[in-house]
Amino acid sequence: MIGIDRHRLKRYPNEVGVLYDINEPRLNDFSNGEGDEIDFEHPNPVSNFVDPDKEATFKKFIGTSVSLVSLIAENLLSHPFVVLRRQCQVHNKSKQYHVLPITLVPVLCHLHRHQGLTTLWKGLGSALLVRGMTLGVEDLLSKVTPWPKEMYRGMSVKAFFQHLLLKGVTFSLIMPYYCASLVETVQSDIASEKPGMLDVFREGTIRLFNLGGNSKGRMLPVWVLVLPTITFGIIRYLFSSAVKAGTFRLLQVRVKESYPSKALPKDITNVGLVHDIELNASITATVASDLIFYPFETILHRLYLQGTRTIIDNLDSGRSVIPILTNYNSPTDCFESCLSTEGVFGLYKGFGALLLQYAAHIFVVQLTKFVLTEITAIYRGRRLPSLPVKAQNELVDDNHLS
Repeated sequence: MIGIDRHRLKRYPNEVGVLYDINEPRLNDFSNGEGDEIDFEHPNPVSNFVDPDKEATFKKFIGTSVSLVSLIAENLLSHPFVVLRRQCQVHNKSKQYHVLPITLVPVLCHLHRHQGLTTLWKGLGSALLVRGMTLGVEDLLSKVTPWPKEMYRGMSVKAFFQHLLLKGVTFSLIMPYYCASLVETVQSDIASEKPGMLDVFREGTIRLFNLGGNSKGRMLPVWVLVLPTITFGIIRYLFSSAVKAGTFRLLQVRVKESYPSKALPKDITNVGLVHDIELNASITATVASDLIFYPFETILHRLYLQGTRTIIDNLDSGRSVIPILTNYNSPTDCFESCLSTEGVFGLYKGFGALLLQYAAHIFVVQLTKFVLTEITAIYRGRRLPSLPVKAQNELVDDNHLS
């Protein structure tokens, strides 16, 4: 049947041929895309629209929540993979390199059978304490010195090197405590006593002031480890910062291209776009720096652990334990020895655990974002997409006139 579109005729009285087939769904200026039109007369049409302020609040809530989940995943959920990775890195006699994640599956099964999954959470407390100490030392140095805590756009060359100096001093002060935390992370639960919460402070302080090293063992003195630690930390920090800035700029350009005007909206900080861009740039920078600097991290971990008489789980099988006995004299000696006895892939032992770590991290972040988006959509309870402001104003005027 053919009928007259009364609503369109009312809005456009001079238009000819305002007819429609009542058996067919209509898609006009104010339809929801599924053939269902808005009733302009009886209900208030503005009630179906999305309040821009509420929409911005929802998006900001999603961005903040996803960032929080990402932080938790980085510091807590990824710790079991960190344990596996570090145990593989320091095991210089291992036959299984675990460069691919698939080789870790039987090892995880054996560890669960003999020690339980709690063995993968060892050293979590000390790792969190070291991260907190790092933030605390940086904050303290920035307050008692003129060194800036963060890099910022337009900073002078002097301020830039002062910032790097702050980072270098922080790395050198935290390094002994990081070594103590590394021992707690890799040592086997069934062959070692469980450390107390404050043991990391005691062991780290002893190593910090024992500048000459252990005269009876093979532990390297602190002054030998300071230079490679600072060099590794600063180069990795600069690389990560550069990747983060470049990724942020690239994502910003892509967002601009999605708008017809090729410009970001003025209320970009209120619609959650900045949260998404910053989070993606941060994750990209972290993953890239860990992948690129993995061999250097392996060398430093072996130097840190030398002379500590640590017994780790044998991840060749997951059924036994093995002591770590090395005799490196310097980072160069460690690098050459690794290449000669283990090959190039010896520097990438445990790389599969790193891949699993970030696969799990990205999965958790994306799942959280999807779930929160669906929940907020249900909470809004809207069936219609938001219309342009001009269309909303026209509908309000028509509603008042009627």
